[in-house]
Amino acid sequence: MGEVISKSSQTTRVVAFMSALIALLVATAATGADVAKKTEKRRSVIAISNNWDGTIDFADAKTFEVLERINVIPDHDERMAEIMLDPVKLSFFLAIRQLIGEGHDQFVDDAFLGKHGRRIFISRPSFADVIAIDLKTEEIIWRTPVAGVRADHMAISPDGKEVIVSASTGNVGQVIDTATGEITKQFESGDSPHETNYSADGELLFHAAIGRVYTPTDEAQLDTSKGTTLFQIVDADTMEIIERINMKEKLAQAGYPGMSDAVRPMALSPDERFVYFQVSFFHGFIEYDFKTDRVTRVANLPVAEQTQDIPKEDYLLDSAHHGIALDPAGRRFCVAGTMSDYAAIVSRKSFKYKILDVGPKPYWSTNSANGKHCYVSVSGSDRVAVISYKKRKEIASIPVGDHPQRVRTGRIVDAYLRD
Repeated sequence: MGEVISKSSQTTRVVAFMSALIALLVATAATGADVAKKTEKRRSVIAISNNWDGTIDFADAKTFEVLERINVIPDHDERMAEIMLDPVKLSFFLAIRQLIGEGHDQFVDDAFLGKHGRRIFISRPSFADVIAIDLKTEEIIWRTPVAGVRADHMAISPDGKEVIVSASTGNVGQVIDTATGEITKQFESGDSPHETNYSADGELLFHAAIGRVYTPTDEAQLDTSKGTTLFQIVDADTMEIIERINMKEKLAQAGYPGMSDAVRPMALSPDERFVYFQVSFFHGFIEYDFKTDRVTRVANLPVAEQTQDIPKEDYLLDSAHHGIALDPAGRRFCVAGTMSDYAAIVSRKSFKYKILDVGPKPYWSTNSANGKHCYVSVSGSDRVAVISYKKRKEIASIPVGDHPQRVRTGRIVDAYLRD
């Protein structure tokens, strides 16, 4: 006699079969999606943040052609409504416009592309937040308010899982999970935390606070209005401050008393033994040796004739120079001479230089992804100068939006670009 199978047993087997089938289909779909993501074509681009526009331009890293411009303040009306209803927020919003933005709102300071080319992470000073935008839909995925009332420079971890934002009135650096937008940890800084760089292995942070650059008094030896300026090394995992270096003391010991110790943009040597940094009011940069714990050299760069009689109080946010990059081989610097309207290519070995007239208010320097060029944002003429390290000359100009500042490199899924 054949086996008699009950209805309940049949139902159980059907359910088990369907469950296994669904699991197989889901796994297949997931695998297919992963394969599709891995085979997506990505284009190397230059991401240029237009501070006063609230836009980002993406330019092709090979042709330097602008491919697309995205709006990074799609929530402008909503944010402004919140600010207008809060007298405290409104007062700071207006103060940022007048004291830091030269009469303009600061809608985008810094921006980093995600590792897979599908998202971009943006700090927005006037809105005191960091957002993530989906590059396919150009919609905000998450928004994270920062401590205090202004967001500034950022850094992205080598694995792309975290961004650090300088909360410039909160006096902290805050670490944000790029997947969720959650603030996961933070470290203490001085007044106006500014520049942060990861070590190549992602274990250390090199961080500087520049002080209150918007105050009207600017004599380094007499001025007490700047607050606490500092340079520090931070454990990127635990947020422990490993070391604080008094750069004013180190400069004085090296024979440069009275200089500002407000560390501006910086560049690390390939072996991370040396850091090269700009300081407020100084036309040039400084070499500091971590191993010997001292300032070893100072590079003096020229001051344009039209700049020589300008009082320090009229310098742009205390910046004589603002922007320095060192090519990956560690041979040449690319320096933005902000108040003198030039870029300089400088030999690391000898500090000999070539001056390139790039126009008004160059404000940032970044290496290209292949290390052959540097990009200098010329904020006063709304363009980015592409400079060859080898030829020591400008080889292309990229027209962009209003007041370009930070320039970063990365890749975008090609299909998301709307040529």
